Amino acid sequence: MSYVDEVLEKVKKQNANEPEFIQAVDEVLNSLRPVIDANEELYRREAVLERIVEPERIIMFRVPWVDDKGQVQVNRGYRVQFNSAIGPYKGGIRFDSSVYLGIIKFLGFEQIFKNSLTGLPIGGGKGGSDFSPKGKSDREVMAFCQSFMTELYRHIGADTDVPAGDMGTGAREIGFMFGQYKRIKDVYEGVLTGKGLTYGGSLARTEATGYGLCYFTDEMLKCNGKSFEGKTVAVSGSGNVAIYAIQKAQQLGAKVVTCSDRNGWIHDPEGIDVDLLKQIKEVERGSLEDYAKRRSSAKFSAEKAAESANGVWSVKVDIALPCARQNELNLYDAKQLVANGVFCVAEGANMPTTEDATKYLQDNGVLFAPGKASNAGGVATSALEMSQNSERLSWTFEEVDEKLKNIMINIFHKADDAAKKYGMEGNYVAGANIAGFEKVVNAMLAQGIV
Repeated sequence: MSYVDEVLEKVKKQNANEPEFIQAVDEVLNSLRPVIDANEELYRREAVLERIVEPERIIMFRVPWVDDKGQVQVNRGYRVQFNSAIGPYKGGIRFDSSVYLGIIKFLGFEQIFKNSLTGLPIGGGKGGSDFSPKGKSDREVMAFCQSFMTELYRHIGADTDVPAGDMGTGAREIGFMFGQYKRIKDVYEGVLTGKGLTYGGSLARTEATGYGLCYFTDEMLKCNGKSFEGKTVAVSGSGNVAIYAIQKAQQLGAKVVTCSDRNGWIHDPEGIDVDLLKQIKEVERGSLEDYAKRRSSAKFSAEKAAESANGVWSVKVDIALPCARQNELNLYDAKQLVANGVFCVAEGANMPTTEDATKYLQDNGVLFAPGKASNAGGVATSALEMSQNSERLSWTFEEVDEKLKNIMINIFHKADDAAKKYGMEGNYVAGANIAGFEKVVNAMLAQGIV
C-alpha cells in the first residue's frame, strides 16, 4: 500500500463521523501523489502526512449566554489551530447552525494551503460555533460574542492566532469580539481582522474575496485565450463573496444573471442590479424574493431544480462562480453546466463543488479553479490588515486593491507552474495543492519534529 493510501485509511478510520474533513483530505492527498511518491522515503520517515493532517491543537468549549427573554442558552465553540509552520494561525470564525468539529477541521485544513499560496507568513486555522446570528437581536449577538471571546481570548494573539470573519460573522460580530478581547487583555493589538475602519480595519476587506475570485479567474481566462468580456455568468450565494464577485465580474465586462440565498434563487436576464442587491442583503437583511418584487426583469424560484443542490446551475451561462457553501454544486449540476456550454467554474466558497462534480468538469475540458486558490483574496487582505496594524498604518482602497490583484495573479501562476512541473498542465486543483504543500512541508522539515 502506498504512503498516501496508508494515511488516507488512517484518517478515514479516526475521523469516520467527519465527512467534510475526510473529503478535503482525500482530495488534497490524492492530487499530491506525484510529489509524495517522488519523496516517499523522506516523507514517510518524517511522518509528514500524518503531521499535516493532524491539527496542532483543537480547542472546544461551551458558550453560555442570555437571550432577550432572560433564558440562558448554551452553544458550542471551536478553534482548530492546524498548522503554524509558516506563521501564526490565520482563519475565520464561522457562526452557523451547521457548524460542528468536522466542518471546522475541513476549513482549517484547507486554510493551510490557501494561506501558503498567498505568499504571506500565515499558518492555517479555523474556528466557529453552532450559534446562528440570524433572527437574533443586536443585544443577543453581543451577549453571545462576548461569552465566546471570554474563552477564546486565552488562545489567540497578534503573533499566535489571528481569527477573522466568515459565514455569519461580519463587522458587527468582529466588533463585539474585539471589544471583549481588548477589555479582558487590556491590550490594543491586531488580534482580529475584518475590523471596522474606525478601529484598525482595512479598506477593501469587505470586497476582497469576491474581487480576488474575479482577479484569479480573469488571469486564468486570459492565459487560456478567454475573458469575462461579453460573457454570461451564474453566481450562487448573496453574501459578501457573491455580491462583490458579481460587482467585479460586471466591471470586467460580464453579465451576471443569478444569485441565491437560503430561501431560493433569482434569475435576472438583464443582469443583477448590484445596488439593489446590496440594499436588500446588507442593509435590510432581507430575502431575494424582495429583489424580484422590486425588479420586473427578475424571477424568484423557491424550489430547487430536480436533483440540483442549487437551481442557479440550471441557467445557460458561460462561467459559473459558486459562492455559497460547501458541496452546493453536485454531479447533476456539473452535467447541466457542461450541457449548457459552461467553459469555466471558479470556486468562491470553500469546497462548494463535490469531488465527482469536480472530476466531471475537468474531464469535460472545463477550466476549474479550486477555492483554496481562487477564494484566497479574503485571507490575503486579512494578512494585509495585520501588516497595517503592526505598522500603525492605513492604506488607501486603491493600494490594498492593487496588492490584492497582484497576489491573486501570483497565486494563479504558482498553481499553473506547479501543475506543469508535474506533468498535469491545466489541472489547477493539483497545482494549487502542490504549490501550497511544498512551501509548508519545507518549513516543517526545517523546524524539526514539532
